[in-house]
Amino acid sequence: MVDVTAGQGVGGTNAGFPTLTEIGNILKRGDIALALGVLTILVVLILPLPAIVLDLFLAISITLSILILMTSLFIQAPLEFSAFPTVLLISTMLRLSLNMASTRLILSHGHEGTDAAGHVIEAFGSFVMGGNFVIGIIVFAILIIVNFVVITKGSGRIAEVAARFHLDAMPGKQMAIDADLSAGLIDEKVAKQRRKDLEDESGFFGAMDGASKFVRGDAIAGLLIVFINIVGGMIIGVAQQGLSFADAGRSYTLLTVGDGLVTQVPALIVSTAAGLLVSKAGVSGAADKALMKQFSGYPQALAMSSAVMLVLAALPGIPTIPFLALGAGAGALAWHARNRNRVTAKAEAMANAAPPAGTAGASGAAAAEEPISAALKIDDLKIELGYALLPLVNGPDGTDRLTEQIKALRRSLAIEMGFVMPAVRILDNVQLEANTYIIKIKEVDAGTGKIWPNQFMVMDPGGSQVQVPGIHTTEPTFGLPATWVDASLKEEASLKGYTVVDAATVLSTHLTELLKANMSDLLSYGEVQKLLKELPKEQSELVKDIVPGQVTVSGIQRVLQLLLAERISIRDLSTILEGIADSLAFSRNPATMVEHVRARLARQICAQNTSYSGYLPLIALSARWEQAFAESIIGQGEERSLAMQPSKLSEFMTGVREAFERAAREGEAPVLVTSAAIRPFVRSLVERFRAQTTVLSQAEIHPRARLKTVGSI
Repeated sequence: MVDVTAGQGVGGTNAGFPTLTEIGNILKRGDIALALGVLTILVVLILPLPAIVLDLFLAISITLSILILMTSLFIQAPLEFSAFPTVLLISTMLRLSLNMASTRLILSHGHEGTDAAGHVIEAFGSFVMGGNFVIGIIVFAILIIVNFVVITKGSGRIAEVAARFHLDAMPGKQMAIDADLSAGLIDEKVAKQRRKDLEDESGFFGAMDGASKFVRGDAIAGLLIVFINIVGGMIIGVAQQGLSFADAGRSYTLLTVGDGLVTQVPALIVSTAAGLLVSKAGVSGAADKALMKQFSGYPQALAMSSAVMLVLAALPGIPTIPFLALGAGAGALAWHARNRNRVTAKAEAMANAAPPAGTAGASGAAAAEEPISAALKIDDLKIELGYALLPLVNGPDGTDRLTEQIKALRRSLAIEMGFVMPAVRILDNVQLEANTYIIKIKEVDAGTGKIWPNQFMVMDPGGSQVQVPGIHTTEPTFGLPATWVDASLKEEASLKGYTVVDAATVLSTHLTELLKANMSDLLSYGEVQKLLKELPKEQSELVKDIVPGQVTVSGIQRVLQLLLAERISIRDLSTILEGIADSLAFSRNPATMVEHVRARLARQICAQNTSYSGYLPLIALSARWEQAFAESIIGQGEERSLAMQPSKLSEFMTGVREAFERAAREGEAPVLVTSAAIRPFVRSLVERFRAQTTVLSQAEIHPRARLKTVGSI
């Protein structure tokens, strides 16, 4: 009978001690294994190591350095080895800890023989020195000089310059990414990835600049350790162990030089890897492929090298065979590279050539089908520029004023109107006049104008022609008289009280007004679906209740488009959906639902039209016109329409113009107020000759709004 207690069982261990399985599971975790490895390196700095364990760690150090070098050779881009600074620090600490362990063994047991610090150090020392410790010291000094003065210093300088240039170029690269995003060439996901790659690249070269100091410090430490070991070993051997000066010099020098070599050779390999890595910036692909491609890209260089080596082979006293063999090899490579380049160029020419008529099979039809389908794609927003306007997009100083303003415009319109405008594609059009631009909405011309990139547009706030020399023109957005003046006259025009704007602002202002006027056409079905998906969880339940059982997404899209057509923000989508849900009880006509939603948005609409003085200026429709419109409405329900006599329509238009012109002379920008029943018909009439005029129903006046009647019709 076996008694099994809580802390011990059959084949178990005592409570509190991990089993072998648990230890194995811990070591399988990469973070734990790395932490244990770093702790082991630090422990080696303090505790003594047996010679056999030191041999194992020295073998690990050499293997790790070779692995680092091979990885640096085979990677495609420097960022693929972004952990190099960390690996460099760990490998440096490993070598320094092994130096400490070997120093302890050399000074403690160096008098016992040349194998006192292990067989790896003994082998390195015996092989390099060849029985002469002077040769060993000289070879070791040369390795230190090559590592410290040449490789480490050069790679550190390359990393420093690369880090500085990447930091200086970061703003320009970020602007280029934003420009591609604004132009619609890339999407938000690609832009985020490019920004991340840019940040990683800058951080990598900055870290490499600092990491190169590890290698320099390692070289200096190795030199000092060798000096200390030789001097200390001589003192211990002669004074404490009773060795002769010659025996102490031979034993301790061999051990010390062997120790220095066994640590400096891996250091030299890692330094070479660091140099390869930082010098790889701008070169894509593995090192061998990149070098062979670039060396063989110019066969004439190989041919000239071959000719020079053949001439040297013919000179008296020069060994003929080596130079003759190298010259023949370089000549063969030049001939092979020349033929390969010809074949490549011919293949590219055939690939770019159009297929002959009558030979289009199944594959030819597929190839011809692709550009046709690509041509069917429509850009929602497009700006075409004449060649003289290209500095607005890519200025000589690296600026991109137009793209920056368009990006800011999209952000402000998203905040103001409640949805993100489509990306604006900017193209050059050689068929346009030099200073002309065209704004297209869904591939249809929506506006055009002329601007001068290096000049400024000057306008009189009063609407009269300015008295400044320049090119007289008409402002493209509002049709006001304006003048383009040189930059030298900008200050003079500002002092005279004129409004001064640059070319990019003129174009972006024109684009803003066109977007606001055509906003309803830009709200696509997909954008509405996106808006509905991004609603908070509480409001998404309302969407599930009404879509698609009572109203479709297309119906909601139509309601939102009607709101945007009158420049009402749809940012408060929750309130709009609640209004749609209420209106579904008595109508599913989008026009009727819009009127109900507008009443729910009374606070927002009144705030949008409130003057700077805090009141809502309004022009009321008289009872006579209210009755005239009510009597002119024919039909029932959703079939209602306006049938007013042309003479009355003309009289109404004249009255609206006069009333609003009087208000404008008094500095007011009023709204037209009607009853709810006739508001849609009054609005449809007013928008034909005063599209910017806001028409409100009495139900849309918020109870807390301060009102000021400035006229009536």
